[in-house]
Amino acid sequence: MSLKPLLAKLPFGPWRNAGPLVSVVRLSGVIGQGGALRPGLTLAGIAPILERAFAPKGQAAVALIVNSPGGSPVQSALIAKRIRDLAEEKTLPVLAFCEDAAASGGYWLACAADEIWADESSVVGSIGVVSAGFGLHELLGRHGIERRLYTAGDKKALLDPFSPEQEDGVAHLKSIQADIHEAFKAMVRSRRGARLTGPEEVLFSGSFWAGRRAKELGLIDGLGDLRAVLRGRFGEKVRLRVVQEERGWMRKLGFRAGFDGRAMAEALPAAAVAAVEDRALWARLGL
Repeated sequence: MSLKPLLAKLPFGPWRNAGPLVSVVRLSGVIGQGGALRPGLTLAGIAPILERAFAPKGQAAVALIVNSPGGSPVQSALIAKRIRDLAEEKTLPVLAFCEDAAASGGYWLACAADEIWADESSVVGSIGVVSAGFGLHELLGRHGIERRLYTAGDKKALLDPFSPEQEDGVAHLKSIQADIHEAFKAMVRSRRGARLTGPEEVLFSGSFWAGRRAKELGLIDGLGDLRAVLRGRFGEKVRLRVVQEERGWMRKLGFRAGFDGRAMAEALPAAAVAAVEDRALWARLGL
């Protein structure tokens, strides 16, 4: 009598009947280069994690947990392309699950998946481009501060916040934004295709919606959370393999190699400004 059927029922050992494997990668936070105290999502940072996520042989799929208000369009495009390259190389389906937000660059990342799922209250969309700044020239004048600016090239300081706004500077910025917007729209069209049901003037207006309305517009495929969807798709025995940055015990306690107290103190003001900018990105979504 063979012992293999009996051994397969055990919860341990190479003989067990293991369920399908799905690697899970979290894409969380503002997209773009951060600092020592504020890491951002970049290709350089996430590429090793993606490589490990797609590495196991015989796995059923790769799942992305997306929770981002957006950020750098370049890093969004680079990360999304790497996901697609790996998916095609390994012939693996990719499923994205939106948490609080998959907006702007966050939605760009979600579109790298073959299917997009969200919660009813997830904020989805914001397919547009935004630039923000301040005009401080009147403030300088009120306080008797003289601005001295020297350039080689008459367009070099078009968007200088300490100088009066120039029409050609604004026009130039809007031209760049239009080019980026077209790239974003092309990505969404290529990935969502006929699933998009809303008119383009609405979908690509920069607006955003909660999960149920996003599904009606074709921006996502369904409402549901990662565990429930994957168990429904691959069975109750599906195994979730969370892939994340490898850290030693010192990194886990918050220490970095070459820790420098003075450098840390100098980084604090920049980190404070970055935190305000990050908060502003989330606030635009009402979060």
